[in-house]
Amino acid sequence: MRIVLMGPPGAGKGTQAAAIAGHLGVPHIASGNLLREHRASGTPLGKQAGSYMEKGLLVPDQVVINMVLKRLRRDDCQRGFLLDGFPRTGEQAEALDKALAPRGVQLALNIAVPADELVHRLTGRLTCRSCQTPYHQVTNPPKAPGRCDLCGGELFQRDDDKPEPVRKRVEVYERQTAPLVAYYRRKGVLRQVDGKQSIQKVQEEVLSKLAR
Repeated sequence: MRIVLMGPPGAGKGTQAAAIAGHLGVPHIASGNLLREHRASGTPLGKQAGSYMEKGLLVPDQVVINMVLKRLRRDDCQRGFLLDGFPRTGEQAEALDKALAPRGVQLALNIAVPADELVHRLTGRLTCRSCQTPYHQVTNPPKAPGRCDLCGGELFQRDDDKPEPVRKRVEVYERQTAPLVAYYRRKGVLRQVDGKQSIQKVQEEVLSKLAR
């Protein structure tokens, strides 16, 4: 199967992506990981992307498209794949379907979570200042308040996990994703998933939609 997984920051998309890919026996391809791999390897695409990232600019659609399509040509994608973090724009979605013609993407799963719930989840995150281990004040609290279970380091809240930056990230994501949701709905491949549920319940719903 050729699957696109969409979901805002805080929706638990990474956890679900790993579960889906494992269930289907297909590669989980995260665009963020691809960018990091190409930059670390010093590939021409990685250098192109890096020239924008170093200036704090968005990597152009065509660079990301080329990176993803190159990955999809590997042998392990012949039985299908799960894309995570791509496409992010209408241009990327159209380029992907064109490359996968005539069938295109077979299923677009959108994990939907209300904005208020996302802010609540993301602002509860804490990080160890020493070893960078992540925690959450509600779902994964440390044993001792303010201290890392692993190394005893101080826990702190990153600036981008504070309420105002979180709200902005959620707003940006919603603006970017709305056209994609509409695009895949028109194609008849969109399936909405209730992301307010527990991780296990979300996974059960996702696997149920896959089975159909």
